[in-house]
Amino acid sequence: MWNTFAAHRLLMWAGEQGAKQQRDLKMALLKAYHGEGRSPADHAVLLEVVESVGLDRKQAQEVLESGRYTDEVRARERQFQQMGISAVPSVIVNDRHLIQGGQPPEVFEQALRQLAAQSSAA
Repeated sequence: MWNTFAAHRLLMWAGEQGAKQQRDLKMALLKAYHGEGRSPADHAVLLEVVESVGLDRKQAQEVLESGRYTDEVRARERQFQQMGISAVPSVIVNDRHLIQGGQPPEVFEQALRQLAAQSSAA
């Protein structure tokens, strides 16, 4: 298990570059971590991934070295904790139904059916 804090800071930075850039970086980070077993705590790995999606390596390195986006990432952590999220993955449906941890498809189906029934009754 590795610390993903630096990767989250880079995702905040990438979001300022655009939604597509942030999504591309997120997907590449997930592939590096889950698909290739590479450490998201290793700055060399992070910079390689940044470069692989066409983002500026030097700017990313400045983010990593400066501590930029630390407050923003901590604020998001607090927000999720206040929502009761304590597991990864966590999925929030319609801002009111929380599904935590790896769940079988039936759990998602049941949640979506419940929400649809509630919407129809309202």
